[in-house]
Amino acid sequence: MGSWTNASAPPTATTAGVLRPEELARYVALRRWPVSPALEPWVENLWGLRWALPPDLVHVSSVLPHPACNVTVERGVDRAGLGEGAVVTGVVTRRFDTEVRGSGWVLGAKLRPGGLRALVGVRADTLRDRTVAAADVLPGDVVAELERLGPDGDDDAQAERLDAALAALAGEPDPEHQVVLDVVATMLRDRSLLRVDQVEQACGLGRRRLQRLFAEYVGVGPKWVLARYRMHDVVTALDEGYAGSLADLAAAHGWFDQAHFTRDFTRLVGESPTRYRDRRR
Repeated sequence: MGSWTNASAPPTATTAGVLRPEELARYVALRRWPVSPALEPWVENLWGLRWALPPDLVHVSSVLPHPACNVTVERGVDRAGLGEGAVVTGVVTRRFDTEVRGSGWVLGAKLRPGGLRALVGVRADTLRDRTVAAADVLPGDVVAELERLGPDGDDDAQAERLDAALAALAGEPDPEHQVVLDVVATMLRDRSLLRVDQVEQACGLGRRRLQRLFAEYVGVGPKWVLARYRMHDVVTALDEGYAGSLADLAAAHGWFDQAHFTRDFTRLVGESPTRYRDRRR
């Protein structure tokens, strides 16, 4: 396994995951920012949303999330009954739907897989499919800095302030987290890895250790991560106008049974791949 430094952290996620991104762009302005070198071992990127919709318009945004936690400051949004403010969301294992209405603003940090565990010691599996107040997870001084952020300032400046607030948590790299990051980066880079035993062999890890690391740091198992990356690739291909055979698309991404592919796609996305593509057309 490699040694991660502030300047050498490879990608552990893509920008895939938003369903029908061209629809979202009609209603919501999405931006992303790189993080400072001090945060790179723990945070993938910063991101922001702004919207202002007419009173009678509601847009439902749907996302297939990554194996990552997010720290967000949300204005004009009351998620999970927590009110406006700073929240932490664990790995979401299902499609994540948000009703966009009125005016709102969100600024967030997408952590690398295991980043939250490495920064503050919270097991990722305890936050799976949960959103909690940031004060339940992060130190009070960091939360106070997050709560000062809002839509009235310049977004670039607000992103810099978010970066600085989270950088205060940075310490020495966690060797176990570095192992997790190497495994995830390998999964992302080598799409020929379709089974957990292939990942074990490629990374030189035993199954028990791999499962333990992913439960503690990522919050889901390695099999889930492999499957989510494959589904991201399929949805991205359809959103970009793939016009070939769905059987060929399924086979190209590791499904050797089209019926199995259709079931997996429908269970996660909420409709069949045929209907998803036809609606885009």
